[in-house]
Order: sequence, then structure tokens, then C-alpha cells
Amino acid sequence: MNYKVGIVSLGCAKNQVDAEMLLFTLKNKGFTIVNDPAQADAVIVNTCGFIDSAKQESIDEIIELGKLKREGTIKAIIVTGCLAERYQNEITKQLYEIDAAIGIGANEQIADIVLEALKGKKAEVFPDKVCLPLEGGRIQSTPSYTAYLKIAEGCDNRCTYCAIPMIRGRFRSRKPENIIEEAKTLAKNGVKEINVIAQDTTRYGEDLFGEPYLAKLLRQLCQIDGLEWIRVLYCYPDRLTDELIDTIAEEDKIVKYIDLPLQHCNGEILKRMNRHGDREVLTELLNKIRTKIPNVVLRSTFITGFPGETDEQFEELAQFAKDMKFQRLGCFAYSQEEDTPAALMPNQVDEEIKQKRADIIMEQQQNIMAEYCESLIGSDVKVLVEGYDKLAECYFGRSYADSPEVDGCVFFTCPDEKPEIGSFVNVKITDYTCCDPVGEMV
Repeated sequence: MNYKVGIVSLGCAKNQVDAEMLLFTLKNKGFTIVNDPAQADAVIVNTCGFIDSAKQESIDEIIELGKLKREGTIKAIIVTGCLAERYQNEITKQLYEIDAAIGIGANEQIADIVLEALKGKKAEVFPDKVCLPLEGGRIQSTPSYTAYLKIAEGCDNRCTYCAIPMIRGRFRSRKPENIIEEAKTLAKNGVKEINVIAQDTTRYGEDLFGEPYLAKLLRQLCQIDGLEWIRVLYCYPDRLTDELIDTIAEEDKIVKYIDLPLQHCNGEILKRMNRHGDREVLTELLNKIRTKIPNVVLRSTFITGFPGETDEQFEELAQFAKDMKFQRLGCFAYSQEEDTPAALMPNQVDEEIKQKRADIIMEQQQNIMAEYCESLIGSDVKVLVEGYDKLAECYFGRSYADSPEVDGCVFFTCPDEKPEIGSFVNVKITDYTCCDPVGEMV
């Protein structure tokens, strides 16, 4: 029988790449892939288990699919990804809708597991995390012109608030020749923008070569015909070497955009997070980046309400964000994750205070982003066209300052011609709305 399979992938882009590899495996085994879960015989939920809100999203999705299963629309629900890996002894007991729960190390077995589930056989399969395949084919789920390129798996940083090392295992780099080959294939298939991802991209190659190799890998990626934009995400501040900064500055294909999750600026808080530096060290790094890379766009994330964070330490963080004027910034209230060192720390901060602090920084950030958009007025910006907004009656796309799915976009009109989706156009910025630039194609 030709079974139909759908997949719902939640969480980060790294999880999305895993889902694309699952789809490839299933298609190779004869399954028909469908986009609408309601049209499937079996649905895979590739879950996120990073923080409480992400876990709840995964649980809600499983419960909703359970309704389709009770109606007889679908026959089986298979759960994989971070939530399944993290709660492998509990998930099927808590969520009776699930027919199979598998850890990330079982992803290569997905076809057999789906077949068993469709035959009514319950399964719980949790091999070692290192069995998660780093190599393999993918069915691209992003638009044809953009793709994620995962260069490593796992994390060794051991930040005290983070459960990722226990979920995804030790840091493991892919071989550079395999990455380059995959990037060439993506380019041949029409991909123009590659977004380089890992839990910590800046650690890439240390386990293979005894030293950071990201700068060298990026130089090789820049040689691939067809690629126009290469974006580097998830950089760890301690490993942003001069060599890497110079590479980003010198290579035209690498967009001048650095994603640098700092989490905080207070030295005492960072130490308790098992991170390094302080406000002075981080300010020096950011100033160096901006000096070496003119017009660089900096993205960061902060955590408010980490255990023991005082009013003074929060005010230092807020002032740091104000002084540094990150063009892109996310701020999140600390999530107390079980089995992490930070969860057991004294002086846990009240939920309402944590959230209020995050709100203050994000309100402040709205003004900074508005200032940035205003500074663009009158300039020409290269935009990757992504679609047409019928309500606004204009096109939209992303500039080098906009990472897919996490940042905003540029809205623009085209009085004379219709641009092709996935093409690059120049847009003269004339205004902005809700911190998104507005302009006209030139």
C-alpha cells in the first residue's frame, strides 16, 4: 500500500533540516509526502523542547492531531525531535495520542517505525544521540531560492540555563567536503541564499582539526557559482576571531550580518550562566566588529530574570542594549528548565518581574529599530523578492539585514514591472512602517 505521510516541524531551523532529511528518507522508501496533515495516513511531529513555550506548542500540536486521529482522518502519530528525546520515559504516558515516540538517534529508522505504527504497533525507540545522521539527502521545505546549511550538531558550551547539550549531545562537526558538496547541490537547484547554522557555528571544526575552521569553510562556500548571499547564524562571542571577522568583511557573498546571542552583559550574571566576559569586553568586541565591517547589522538575544538578577544588573543590561543599538534584538524572560544547573540556583526571579524586564527592553528596542529604518530613507537597498502582499498591494522581500523567519522585511512598489519571486532587485527606501522599510523598486 502506498501510504501518505505528513510532517509538522516545530522550533528552530536546525530542527527543520532534520525534518527535511526525514522526508527524504521516507520518500526513498516509497511513501508519498503530503503537505496537509489531514490528507496523511501518518503524521510525524518533529518537536521542540528548548523552553516552556516551545514545549507547550509541541504538546498542543500533538493534541490537535489526536482529534484528527479519533475522527479517523489519520491513522498514526509519530513524535520525534527534542521533546521526545528529552522526555523519552514520559511522553507516551502523558500523551496517549502518540503511536510512536523516537529519539533523534532513530531518525534513520523512521520509515520502519512509521510502517509499524500504521500496523497498530506502539513503539518507543531511543538509540544514542550520536546515531543522528549528519549526512544524507534532503527534501527542501524552504522556498526554492533560500536554504539552511547545518554544519554541526550538538553543543559543548554547557550554559547553565540550557538543556540543549543533554538533548542533542556533544558538538560534532560535519566534514567540510560534505558541506561544500551539499552547498553546490543546493546552488544547482536554484538556491541563492544559504544560511549557515549550528548550535554554535563559531566552534565548527575544532573537533576535526583542533582549531576553528569556520572562516576557511566560508571562503570555500564563497567560491560556489550561483550563491549570492551567505549568512552566518548563532555565533558565540568568545569564538568570533579576527580571522572570522576579516573573512566576513572581505568576502562579498557573505552578508554583513552577524547573529551574536550575548544573553547578558553583566559579568557576574554571565559567570553564573557559564559564559564569559562583561560589559566592557563585549562593548570592545562589538566596536571592533563595527569598525572592521562597515554597515554591519548585529543581531543578539538577551535573557532577563536569570536567577539572582538584581534591579541594578537589569538596568545595566537595558543601558547596554540602548548604547549598542543592535539593529536586531530579541529578549526573553528566563525559563527555568528542569535538570539544568540554573534551575537549582537560589534567588529565582518572580515570573511577572522577569517578563516586565523583557518587555522594557523590547519597548526600548522598538525605538532603536525605528531609528535604524529612518537612517535607511533615501538609500538603495538590495532586496531578495519573496512575495506579493495583496492587502498592502505591494511586494515584499528581505535585505541583507533580514534573516529569514526571525527578522522583518522590506515592502516595495513596482510601477513598471513585476519582479520574479526569488530574484534580487534594488529598492529606494522612502519610509518605514512598524520598523519595516518601505520603498520603490528602481
